[in-house]
This record gives sequence, structure tokens and C-alpha cells, in this order.
Amino acid sequence: MLNRRTFIKSAAVAAAGTSALPAFIGNAMAATTKARHHVVIVGGGYGGATAAKYLRMWGNGAVDVTLIERNTTFVSCPMSNLVIGGIKQLEDITVSYDNLQSKWGVKLITDEATAIDIDKKTVTTAKHGAIAWDRLVLSPGIDFLPGRIGGLEGNQERIPHAWKAGPQTVLLRKQLEAMPDGGVFAMHIPRAPYRCPPGPYERACLVANYLRDAKPKSKVLVLDANGEIQSKKALFTQAFERYGALIEYVPNSALQSVDADTLTAELEFDSIKADVLNVIPPMRAGNIAAAAGLPLINDAWVDVDWLTLEAKGMPGVHVLGDALFPAPAMPKSGHMANQHAKVAAAAILNLFEGLPPNPTPVVMNTCYSFVDAKNVIHVASVHQFDAEKKQPIPVSGAGGVSSMANELEGKSALAWARNIWADMLA
Repeated sequence: MLNRRTFIKSAAVAAAGTSALPAFIGNAMAATTKARHHVVIVGGGYGGATAAKYLRMWGNGAVDVTLIERNTTFVSCPMSNLVIGGIKQLEDITVSYDNLQSKWGVKLITDEATAIDIDKKTVTTAKHGAIAWDRLVLSPGIDFLPGRIGGLEGNQERIPHAWKAGPQTVLLRKQLEAMPDGGVFAMHIPRAPYRCPPGPYERACLVANYLRDAKPKSKVLVLDANGEIQSKKALFTQAFERYGALIEYVPNSALQSVDADTLTAELEFDSIKADVLNVIPPMRAGNIAAAAGLPLINDAWVDVDWLTLEAKGMPGVHVLGDALFPAPAMPKSGHMANQHAKVAAAAILNLFEGLPPNPTPVVMNTCYSFVDAKNVIHVASVHQFDAEKKQPIPVSGAGGVSSMANELEGKSALAWARNIWADMLA
């Protein structure tokens, strides 16, 4: 039955999917005799891959798109905690970039972007030299600041973060498998804002789920630099309680230093020795954003014009995803990066045609969190651009959170992953 809440949520999703459409869609842009435009995109994650596809699709193939991505395949951060918990394998969350090239005509360069020259409008790469652009889209994700924690720099193979899906995900899983029964898995969460607010708490649940079956004498110790759980607080509190003594949550646990040899975490008033130590370091926008001289808030996150996603004071340079300074109640999530990409793509195509960007873009977010192998909780939100405040504002009455963890949402979560990967890459 379609109740009011379901209707609102459905309507919000529909609105979010269409509101970013460029004003000229249907004008047969490919038929124009104007010079072709070239958009270069740095980063092939949820933001960059989506932007590449939609620039080609909405532009009717009339805009050339080059995507620079260091990895040969896309590996999803959302769902990667399932790999750590032994429920999925890395290949289950890995998707090819082939369709972006063969179906959508995106030029993919597997390389590292090392520098940006704003004046010359070029991106320098490690292996392919300088690449010119008419507009630049940066979706660099995050980079870590391990130097802010004593002893962590250079020791992230011994003390992994697994906050970028890939080799570190597999490494942390192997460390967990090797941990003796009766061991301590200690995880440290940095102060917000950080990538994926509910992610650490989901990880704690999935590690506990594995230990409950495989190593029941063990313990998950959650050391949170924040004063409380940062997302879905009531639901995660319930989940932690269901695990009983298997999970211990300790807020206000600022990490001072680590000892990689002994796997000891030094807090302000305590010293914790672990068998597996998982430290998520402080983070900021991908290093290339700072190196390019983009405006950073708190020396961490890029300040943008929310109608075009252009960096403030730098027309023609668009920034997406986790690298942004978030609008009120806007999470750093894969789904939100996907939405940023559509707003930016629509704005870029309009600007190429001499048209203003959509004055009222709408974006939405849905985030699922597994609390065990089957049961899942979610949070959803819708954000409408406010002309007076010049930023997206949460829409009252739209979105919401789960009433309780359940298996049906587990099926929805897996479907969400398949659908958003297809939206990006199929």
C-alpha cells in the first residue's frame, strides 16, 4: 500500500532524478555546428563516473569527456564493510569502466592527476602529460592526514584505515581473520565531518557479527572522537545493545598517538592495546584540490557555488562529492556525490549553451547500514536549493529513518547498490 510517507519518499526520489536536467534537453545539441567542448574529469568514483556518463548522455554526444582515474576498475566504498565482515568478496563490489568507453564514448585515462594549471586550463598527469580542458570537474574524494596522529604516518599497513575500498579492505579482513579468539578489535572514529557518517558504526556491527559466530570470546571496542553516534543514533544504539558485551562504545575518545609495534592507542586519559587496530585518520578533500589552490573551509573542504558546483572564485572548475564543504545536514556519501554530479553536468551543458543553470536544483540521499548479515537500517533526505541562503536546505517532511532494522531493507540495500552502480557505469 502506498501510504503518505511512502508517497513522499517516492516523490522525492523522482524529483531528485529529474530536477537537475539541463534546460536544453531535446534541442539536439549534437547537431550544432559550434566548436566541440571538452570536459576533463579527475576521479572516477560516485561523482566523477556519474558526471562523465551524464555529460555524454544529456549532451547527445556533442561534448567530449576525458575521465582521469588512477584505478582500472571502480570499487565501491558503500558495501565495503560487508567484505570486512566476511559477507561479500571484493569482486562483489567491483564494477568495470568499460561501458563508459564503449557505450557512452568517454575517453578513460588510467593515470594520476598531479597538478592543475587554472590559468592555462590544463591538468598534468604522471604518464600522459598535460591535458587541456574547457571545463574541469574534480571529484577527488578524500585524502588522509595521518600526521595529525603521532606514530600513524607510514604505518597504515600495520594499522589500516580501510576507508578507501580496495587493498586496505582486504588487509583489514585478513587481520580480523588472523585475530585470536578473545582478541580486541579496536576502531577509532575521527571528529566529524568525515566520509560516510554511519560507516564506522556499521563496521562495528559487522565485525561483531563475524566475531559472534567465529570468535565469540572477542570484543569490538569503538573509540569515537565525537561526543555521540553521528548518524542513526537511536538505531545504532539498539544494534550495539543487541550485541551485548561484544561491543563497547566509548565517546569523546580523542586519539593522541599509536604504537604500531604493540598496536596500542594512546587516548587523552587511557591507553588501549588491541589485537587489530583500525584507525580512520582525520581527512580532507583530495590533495589535488589543495594543490590547485581551491578555496578550502577549515583548510579541509572546498567551498562551492551550489547552483553549478564551481569552486568559489574559480569559474570553470567544478567540484563534487566528499571533497565539498557540506551544506546543512548534507552527508558525505556516495549517493550524494552521484547527485552532485547530475547538478554539475546539467549546469555545465547549460553554460556551454549560454544558458543559466537550473535555479532550483534538488538532490537527495539514501544511506543503508547493515547491522548484521541480513538486517539493515536507512536514513534518507531531500535537499532543495534556497535562493536566499544560497545553498541546499533539507526539505521538511521528506526522507526519514527506519523504525527498526529488518531484512526487507537488507534486500533494498543490495538493490540500491546495483541500481546506483548501473546509473553510474552501465
